[in-house]
Amino acid sequence: MIVGILKEIKSEENRVCMTPAGVEVMRQNGHTVLVQKDAGIGSCMTDAEYAKAGAEIIETAAQIYDQAEMVMHVKEPQPSEFELIREGQIVFTYLHLAADRELTEALIHTRSIDIAYETIQKKDGSLPLLTPMSEVAGRMAIQQGAKFLEMAQGGHGVLLGGVPGVDPGTVLVIGGGVVGTHAAKMACGWGPGSTCSI
Repeated sequence: MIVGILKEIKSEENRVCMTPAGVEVMRQNGHTVLVQKDAGIGSCMTDAEYAKAGAEIIETAAQIYDQAEMVMHVKEPQPSEFELIREGQIVFTYLHLAADRELTEALIHTRSIDIAYETIQKKDGSLPLLTPMSEVAGRMAIQQGAKFLEMAQGGHGVLLGGVPGVDPGTVLVIGGGVVGTHAAKMACGWGPGSTCSI
C-alpha cells in the first residue's frame, strides 16, 4: 500500500502522525511511505530522518493525496483539503465527526473510506489510539490549572505544590477514567504536601 503522511495544517497543531521509526516498520512490511516535506518539523523530526527510514519526501499535500492509497493526519482534514480527497481513498486520522457536521458531509461527498483513530478498539474493548491522548490530556490539565493559579495569569497566587510555610493547593479530580486518573497522578506528583482525591 502507498501510505501518505501529511503535514498538519490545523492551527497550533505541531504533532506528526508517524515517526521515522514507524516509517521503518511500514517499509519492513512492504508498504511505500510518502512523507510531506517538513511534516515532522513541529515534533523535531527532520526530512533527513524520514528519508533515512525509507520514506520518499514529497513537496505538497496535493501530491500526497494524488499518489497515496491511504493518507494519515493527526487532526481531521481541513476545508482546504476536502477537494483533494479521492473516492475510495482511506483517510486515517482523529475525526470526532459528532461535533463537525461540515466535515462529516464533506467526507460523505468524497466517498472516501474514513477511519477515526478514536474508534479503533482491541478485542478487550480498550482504545489503543485514544488512550495515549487521554493520558496526555490528564497530565496537561494539571499543568494548565497550576499556571492559571498564578497571579500573573489572573489567579490567586496559589503555588500548587506549596513551599515550606505555605500550604499547597488542593486538587479535586472528578472522574476516574484515563484522563482523570492521569490528572490525579500528576497532581500527586507536585510535591510532598500535595493532596489529591479521585
